[in-house]
Amino acid sequence: MNEQIRITPIRLIGADGEQHGIVSTAQAMEMAREVGFDLVEIAATERPPVCKIMDYGKFKYAQSKKSHQKTHQQKLKELRVRPKTGTHDVDTRLNQARQFLEDGDKVQLKVQFRGREMQHIEEGRRIIDGMLEKLADVCKVEKMPMMEGKQMSALLAPKTTGSSAPQKKPSEKKPVDPKKPIDPRRLAAEAAKAAALAAAGLAAPAVTATPVVAPAPVAEAPAK
Repeated sequence: MNEQIRITPIRLIGADGEQHGIVSTAQAMEMAREVGFDLVEIAATERPPVCKIMDYGKFKYAQSKKSHQKTHQQKLKELRVRPKTGTHDVDTRLNQARQFLEDGDKVQLKVQFRGREMQHIEEGRRIIDGMLEKLADVCKVEKMPMMEGKQMSALLAPKTTGSSAPQKKPSEKKPVDPKKPIDPRRLAAEAAKAAALAAAGLAAPAVTATPVVAPAPVAEAPAK
């Protein structure tokens, strides 16, 4: 990368994928500096080697993120609030829940009631319903809010990206217009196909039987 590339010339690819052809390494380095990027060797075994102008730090971060997503094991994250939890703290829990869901983890929201707070269960339900509404774009509710002892809980899972894809409608065959003239070339092709099938013993063409009419007897003249 950059000054570590000793071979010259090289085949250069620009930051947007454009082809610059074969240029000297020094010229490629200058072009990379002008846009504030790095010169990275991407095909060292080629002759000349292929290099690309890119943001190497951003490239490594994207590669690391892809690797993390492939090896990520889904976890269950638990977030707790109280019926009297302030708006700022609820928003903090919302941001945490959104991050967990975007990372592919499940989230369990819990509202804990203590003492006389059990007399205000509707307040806890209002908080948890508001959180579900604000997270609807990134989650699906696997378990609706439910009281379990002295706490109310709901289970959220990441929303799959492919679930909302529109489904294709089955293609409908257009009705045949009886007034439309029949293409003679199509009829000839179908007749040839039927003959080939008949020759192969797969199907026999339809044959219309013609009745055989016996000739009428001729009356003989009487002998004189």
